[in-house]
Amino acid sequence: MTRRLAFVFLLLLTIGLQTAHAQSPVASPFAGLSFLLGTWDAIPDPVSGTGSCTFAMDLQGHAIIRTNHADTPAANGRPAAKHDDLMVIYMEGATIKADYYDNEDHVIRYVITTPSPNVAVFLSPSSATAPGYRLTYTLDGPKVVSGQFDLSAPGTATFATYLSWKMNKR
Repeated sequence: MTRRLAFVFLLLLTIGLQTAHAQSPVASPFAGLSFLLGTWDAIPDPVSGTGSCTFAMDLQGHAIIRTNHADTPAANGRPAAKHDDLMVIYMEGATIKADYYDNEDHVIRYVITTPSPNVAVFLSPSSATAPGYRLTYTLDGPKVVSGQFDLSAPGTATFATYLSWKMNKR
């Protein structure tokens, strides 16, 4: 009888530990990016135009998918343009990474850092033959994010701003 009671006790203890483990909240590796989740509309600008993007959790919390659309007006001899892109943000080991694709055949591989709360920096450093890219998002208020896209020449670490914008959360 004692062995049976010991077995039942161990069985119940094991089930209890498994249940507790399954219910214990686990911090998301994407917690530093949570301020970006949702749908955002660009604050219209005569130079950069209009657009919107959505950051959404996907793959049962294992990725964030960003879809983006922008309409840029004609200016300074440049024709009007439509831009669409897709970014998949994911974990590789302990590092947050992102792969970016757009309708202009650009592909950018980023490593993401969150140097302070409500700031996310997507960095793809330059190489001897390829430019570097840096995309920064900063939460400016409860429903306002500013974005900045910077470029560096091949072989350099000096970035210059290519485009900046602000967007409101819907």
